[in-house]
Amino acid sequence: MARGKLGLIVNPVAGICGKAGFKGSDDPRAVEQAKKLGFAPVAPERAVRALAPLRSVDVEVCTFPREMGEDEALQAGLTPRIIGSISSGRTGAEDTIRAARIMRSENVGVILFVGGDGTARNVLDAVGTSIPALGVPSGVKTYSAVFMVNPFVAGLLAKKFLESGLPVGESEVLDIDEGAYRRGVLTVKLYGYLSCPYEPALLQSSKAIIVDDDDAENRLAVARNVVEELEGDIVYVVGPGTTTKAVFDLLGLDKTLLGVDLLLNGKVVAKDVDEPTILRWLKDRRGVILVTPIGGLGFLFGRGNQQISPEVIKRVGRENILAVATRRKMNGLDILHVDTGDDRVDSSIRGFMKIVVDYKESVLKQVI
Repeated sequence: MARGKLGLIVNPVAGICGKAGFKGSDDPRAVEQAKKLGFAPVAPERAVRALAPLRSVDVEVCTFPREMGEDEALQAGLTPRIIGSISSGRTGAEDTIRAARIMRSENVGVILFVGGDGTARNVLDAVGTSIPALGVPSGVKTYSAVFMVNPFVAGLLAKKFLESGLPVGESEVLDIDEGAYRRGVLTVKLYGYLSCPYEPALLQSSKAIIVDDDDAENRLAVARNVVEELEGDIVYVVGPGTTTKAVFDLLGLDKTLLGVDLLLNGKVVAKDVDEPTILRWLKDRRGVILVTPIGGLGFLFGRGNQQISPEVIKRVGRENILAVATRRKMNGLDILHVDTGDDRVDSSIRGFMKIVVDYKESVLKQVI
């Protein structure tokens, strides 16, 4: 394969449903609703960030026209070679599959795709393990191990692979049932494996689903700690997860397991909220973000809780982020990650953060 040739695929609508509080963009109706509400895709900007490290490399970028890669490559200062064709504004999964197949026939060294788990499945359907691929995390669902920890790192890894080569391993492609997800049921399925340049520190882990009752007592102890420290007249922006749900259970309240809810003076004032709703409630009130690292990924922000956007985090402030987790989860995580899409916000969060892991007990973990 030609090491100096990169295939770029951008899913134009990836991530548009994140801040809207929807559970993915596989359903065209959800995408249209998000557009009507004024939300914009995040994939284009994240694609440009991923391509930045490639400016200094002698690489030929092969991509589809307009919003599927051409626009982003040009914005990143590259001169792409356009292959294939699209109906601009009406692209779908079949275009991603077609693009990946053409890139395989073009003998690109690696495919850099920008999207979520649905996009990863499309690339898998097209090329299997016949060609290396790297995922730039941009979707609402990014549980697959083929995704990098952030877009810039994806570009760095692609650059390193094209310049000097890296070992290639197989990374899991996972996805969830969006319909069940919208009903608060998380069902993760393994669809297969993509070949992926191997650099363990830069790849994210795949989603870990822990369903062990041994953690129940620990979650309850964490919840007791949180409940005892709740303050009045403060809006608590409570992210998804079983550990945060335990707080609501202890208060006798109903929690949206896979969404963001707002708690004020011991009552749920808004359920399964989007970013604008959070910002409205925080306009004239102090806020606290209550969040737990998502599954086995170790992401505090940027995976599964995009409603808690950079603007929300800036409004609340790092000092008012309350992170909780079970001991077992923290024992399995050496570091935590953040990938909000805003470099300044990410930088403000990085460093050591206290994580409540039991009643009156906490640990310090580094966030990078």
